[in-house]
Amino acid sequence: MKDHGRDLLTERTSMTQTKDQIALQLADAGYIADEGLATALLLTGMLGRPLLLEGEAGVGKTEVAKALARLENTDLIRLQCYEGLDRSDAIYEWNYQRQLLAIKAREGSGDSADAVEEAVFSEKYLLERPLLAAIRREEPPVLLIDEIDRADEEFEAFLLEILSDFQVSIPELGTVQATSIPRVVLTSNGTRELSDALRRRCLYHFVDYPSPDREARILLSRVPGLDPALAVQIAELMGKLRKEDLVKVPGVAETIDWAAALLGLGAKNLQESRELVFETLSCVLKTREDSARVSHEVTDRLLGKVA
Repeated sequence: MKDHGRDLLTERTSMTQTKDQIALQLADAGYIADEGLATALLLTGMLGRPLLLEGEAGVGKTEVAKALARLENTDLIRLQCYEGLDRSDAIYEWNYQRQLLAIKAREGSGDSADAVEEAVFSEKYLLERPLLAAIRREEPPVLLIDEIDRADEEFEAFLLEILSDFQVSIPELGTVQATSIPRVVLTSNGTRELSDALRRRCLYHFVDYPSPDREARILLSRVPGLDPALAVQIAELMGKLRKEDLVKVPGVAETIDWAAALLGLGAKNLQESRELVFETLSCVLKTREDSARVSHEVTDRLLGKVA
């Protein structure tokens, strides 16, 4: 297995080798990336390393993997992490119900115990989970390991082994080596500190809230019919709203919802639609405390700073 991963890596169709072209390709795939992210994706393709994306919830980390899969015209395989996630949920498990039925059907057949065991512990009864599925695809997929910080440290250590060797040991079947090396993207919301070992294994990029200019471009790509001037106003207002003392800072998804709502309700200019802006704050404010904090007066103050 020493050179197996590198040999498979060289078989992969490489991405265009400039960050500007990658940014343009991502835009065509529906994701407006900044220069740092485009560079990080370029390097992951060149080096064959996983990419760890860290940042607040709602800044678009998961969307990076989705756009990358669209860009490379390949499958996206997603492992959603949570507390208590274990090997059977992440790699494989046996279809015990079908195995029991098969054993019952063989009763009285005269087959030896070894023969029955060999029959029921075969590929026919194996249930692939995301990690095993990702390394057995003929065409390398994008493997998204979402919110790795929600899994416990034991699973994180086990994941390191998978990402290093790209092989899985199944006691009943033996070692399954990768058919292809997936493009791996991990995301973290920072709810717990990740191990140094995992960070060293990955390339790293911090995904921050977008600048007003980039958020306006995101809105124009995701909200059909939105006027560019209105998109800029919404992005500027959202940037100022995020600087308020909020319990839950709204992400890009909330901005998109808000823009779609304002457009659908006929807003042309935020300065001329102040009451409508206030009435639609439910698109972006998600707690009782934040709704009470952003009053009419606060909304007018923020709108006063928007061109």
